[in-house]
Amino acid sequence: MERKLNYIITEEFHNKTIEQFLKSEEFPHQAIVQLKKTQEGILRNGNWAYVNEQLHVSDKLELHLVEDVADTTIQPIPVDLSIVYEDEDLVIIDKAANMPIHPSMNHHEGTLANGLLHYYQSQGQAFTFRCINRLDRDTSGLTIVAKHLLSAGILSRQVSNRQISRTYRAIVEGLVNDNGTIDAPIGRVDGSTIERHVDYDHGERAVTHYKRLTYDAEKDLSLVELHLETGRTHQIRVHMKYIGHPIIGDFLYNPNYQFCNRQALHSAALEFIHPVTKEKMHFASSLPEDLKCIFQNF
Repeated sequence: MERKLNYIITEEFHNKTIEQFLKSEEFPHQAIVQLKKTQEGILRNGNWAYVNEQLHVSDKLELHLVEDVADTTIQPIPVDLSIVYEDEDLVIIDKAANMPIHPSMNHHEGTLANGLLHYYQSQGQAFTFRCINRLDRDTSGLTIVAKHLLSAGILSRQVSNRQISRTYRAIVEGLVNDNGTIDAPIGRVDGSTIERHVDYDHGERAVTHYKRLTYDAEKDLSLVELHLETGRTHQIRVHMKYIGHPIIGDFLYNPNYQFCNRQALHSAALEFIHPVTKEKMHFASSLPEDLKCIFQNF
């Protein structure tokens, strides 16, 4: 991947160093190091520059971020991908259910990572897989993948600072309250590598806001919209079970497959600030057919 960026220096950064400017633009340390290592990675007014050089008003700063070595730990394999949006800095995927994000001991192929490596290899581009909001294998919907060090660093910082708004929809058992907030810490279950539970003694704070969208009395199921304030592993799945309304089809926390053969959880919307252009980005994804058919009148 290659990314070229151009800036005209304003009064605010007169007599500031290039490094100070880059940090003001939220360049992560790793990206600055990469620019320093790249031949003509940093040009000031057309001349190769060091990061400790001072800038002046109207200087033209050109940056050339190059990543020319592809990720060799993941095989490039064709996978059907639903690309919602793509630019030079990131790609938004509407992930299908039953698609793992990256290879694991039990899933070497058919992952989102396999598919994206093949997608970019076919275009002659080196690519390293950097997923920003990882979804469980059975969770469908929107996920962000960064295309280079700079966008990955800035987006990861946004996640840490809770600046990426994530909205989910889920189908759960029972009649859920109109709305509410679950503020209950989540920790690992002793003796398990994957299972989590509410743990007030050792867990990390986790906050989930929910709203009931509709209820099917005959099936005794609620369709709920959920907004994550924190991002703990299995947060929605654990929290909904904790309040007595587990997600249907969840093999780990509620293996009830009467209406759905996978956990009925969908990443429905994302809002964030673009890592380079600083534009406000919003993406939405409707419920996939296997979940939509459960609430046919919604």
